Amino acid sequence: MSFLPNIVFAILLCIGGGFFIYNIRKLIRNIRLGRPEVVTDHKHERLKNMLRIAFGQQKMLVRPIVAVLHLIVYAGFLIINIELLEIIIDGLTGSHRIFASLGSWYYYLITAFEGLALLVIIAVITFWIRRNILKLSRFQKTELKGWAKKDANNILYAEMVMMSLFLLMNAADTQLQALHAPHYVSTGAFGISQYIVPLLQHASVPTLIAIERSCWWLHIIGVLCFLNYLYYSKHLHILLAFPNTYYASIRPLGALKVNPTVTREVKLMLDPTADPFAAQGTTPLEKFGASDVADLTWVQLMSAYTCTECGRCTDECPANLTGKKLSPRAIMMKTRDRLEEVGKNIDKHGKFEDDGKQLLGDYITAEELWACTTCNACAEACPVSISPVSIIMELRQYSVMEQSAAPTELNAMMTNIENNGAPWAYSQSDRAQIVNI
Repeated sequence: MSFLPNIVFAILLCIGGGFFIYNIRKLIRNIRLGRPEVVTDHKHERLKNMLRIAFGQQKMLVRPIVAVLHLIVYAGFLIINIELLEIIIDGLTGSHRIFASLGSWYYYLITAFEGLALLVIIAVITFWIRRNILKLSRFQKTELKGWAKKDANNILYAEMVMMSLFLLMNAADTQLQALHAPHYVSTGAFGISQYIVPLLQHASVPTLIAIERSCWWLHIIGVLCFLNYLYYSKHLHILLAFPNTYYASIRPLGALKVNPTVTREVKLMLDPTADPFAAQGTTPLEKFGASDVADLTWVQLMSAYTCTECGRCTDECPANLTGKKLSPRAIMMKTRDRLEEVGKNIDKHGKFEDDGKQLLGDYITAEELWACTTCNACAEACPVSISPVSIIMELRQYSVMEQSAAPTELNAMMTNIENNGAPWAYSQSDRAQIVNI
């Protein structure tokens, strides 16, 4: 018996697993570039949110048909890949269908997997039609051109091919069992693949073995490639949706965080006995808001990687619906793109070397920032609890407090508040006067 296939399998498994671990370590490093944020409170509520939103996919139910299709693909990814345990054991030991000893339980298990595989194929075809033939509006936005569009289709093609390989492999296996080919354990025909068997009835044993082995190898290679493709794809949410929904803000939507630096400065101004220079000491002044990804929190950076690019946020955004340049989805995609660029800079130089770019201005424009109404419709619609508004508000704060670059209308309002105690352009003493119009 040749051990070459087992050795090749072990090498492929080590390469695929090793590269996946390398990418995950790089992902964690990039996320940790963000500012610290304490999210260890309300553990019970956070766990409930994760189970309800990420695992239960509650927010997807707003669109029931799409929710069911997505649930099928989601379940297919989680459940069918349980079969990988058998494939890995067979690949390393040289056995064939090692769990076939479970008898009728094995038959029902594989038949259930096949039924799910068929449903996944149907769901994936439906998703492909929605994107490429029906051309739903949220899949035709500017930010989904080029790689973003190819990425979505690549995953659909990969899912379709892997599920088809699974069914064809079982069909060839069933026919080999009927022909009493050596090494092929008798399990009987399975629920779905048995309908493919007639197409293989006239094939010889060597041909059937070639089909079965080719499907087996292509399936496992496809899984390893898919696993490592995740880092470069929007489908990273398969892994990050769970931590993202757990660590997401549990405050009511619209309740913005208090900036501790601003709080400290206000307290200093209100305390006539305080010496601001003594309070500062040798500590450098903190930046107000954010101008680049390192100024955001690690939770916000994780959210950028978690974005599914589904476009539900942009679909609900009133600014976008009225023709403004703002797209909440684009905010998350641009944040991720900048974070990836910073990560590559660190890979190249060992540490970050100033590249003359930043998130604010080079990726996200002032026009986008100030088009936001902070209504939080995007956060409400997001199926994985992402809040683009939190990033927008950090960038706005930097623009106003560090660059004095607020829009003219906002500057006028703040001047009125400073001079008149109200946003209107007349003094407090005139408020009680009746104005004849």
